[in-house]
Amino acid sequence: MKNFFYFLCSSLLLASCSGSRKTATRPKPAPAATVYKPVYLENIEINSSTDENNAIKKPPKVNGKKDVPGPEYSSDIERINALQFKYGILMDKPVESVTDKKLLTFLDEWYGIPYRYGGGSKMGVDCSAFTSLFLKQVYNVQLPRTARAQYEKGRRVGQDELKQGDLVFFNTTGRITHVGVYLGRNKFAHASTSNGVMISDLDENYFEKRYAGAKRFR
Repeated sequence: MKNFFYFLCSSLLLASCSGSRKTATRPKPAPAATVYKPVYLENIEINSSTDENNAIKKPPKVNGKKDVPGPEYSSDIERINALQFKYGILMDKPVESVTDKKLLTFLDEWYGIPYRYGGGSKMGVDCSAFTSLFLKQVYNVQLPRTARAQYEKGRRVGQDELKQGDLVFFNTTGRITHVGVYLGRNKFAHASTSNGVMISDLDENYFEKRYAGAKRFR
């Protein structure tokens, strides 16, 4: 009887252990890794594509909205060409406001050309030849050849009235000896004896002391 009781207890214990193993909770599989997809300004997304041409998606067009460069952010700002950036900085203007392609092209063709007295080519140019070429090619305005003769023409304008394309004159030896083209925001382009064709500021000490006036030809 004692052996039977021992056998019964052992059987019940084994059955209990077996049931426990069957009902034991199995660990849940780890969730699939989430693909990280960063989102940037204006919903421009960068995908994990290996094709560089398809890696960047531009935001869709919005009906009724002009997608052109402006004072506010636009997706088209990335397409503003290198000349606008370069001369926007040199002219101290917002890049998106520098849109005169004739002016930009002329500046870039002549920027850095060395100074040569009496010169009028890309081998060397003096100040009045530069302004003559500038107004002729950009604004289709014919000018006299020398700075003094240019000063005698056109309509006088005050310094606070200056507009892009006006000529600014300087007295360096007791008479008109230097001239440049006003670009806006106090900047002007000119052929300097020291650095060739460049962009300077009317507030620079040298030019401020020698400023003689401005003329408008268009």
